[in-house]
Amino acid sequence: MYTNIMIGDKNLVIIGGGALIIIMLLMYILTQTNNPASKYLPRNSYSTPAVNQIGQSEMNVLLSPQNNSGESGMANLKDTSGIATVTLSLIGYTPNVVQPAHIHIGACPGVGAVKYPLNSVVNGKSVTVLGVGIAQLKQQLPLAINVHKSATEIATYTSCGSL
Repeated sequence: MYTNIMIGDKNLVIIGGGALIIIMLLMYILTQTNNPASKYLPRNSYSTPAVNQIGQSEMNVLLSPQNNSGESGMANLKDTSGIATVTLSLIGYTPNVVQPAHIHIGACPGVGAVKYPLNSVVNGKSVTVLGVGIAQLKQQLPLAINVHKSATEIATYTSCGSL
């Protein structure tokens, strides 16, 4: 009886180890940049927010908190006939405060001049139709979406995401 348990334990270890190897191999394959499925996986790093390019006509940009604001969210850029609509959705915002937002030249956190003004964020929401499409934005990289604390505290950034 004791030998049956030992054999069963060995089989369990072999099966578990094999499953672990298969999972690791699948993760490696899916995260390779030349794999078509990898475009659906967000690329995160500690210092650079994620950009999920859904296709040529849409992309999502993770907006990370800045200056201990606790404010984060997502920017969705959707291209229709060469015109991009930028939709900002934030959490952790201060209610009923008008927060200016822009697409700046540069990358987070040290953005440069304003390239495209966006409609101000109010209660975590903003929608802006730009005069350019996603293809034109990509040609102008590096760019970043930046949300400011308020009109009176414009120098304080609350969230930022690099395109």
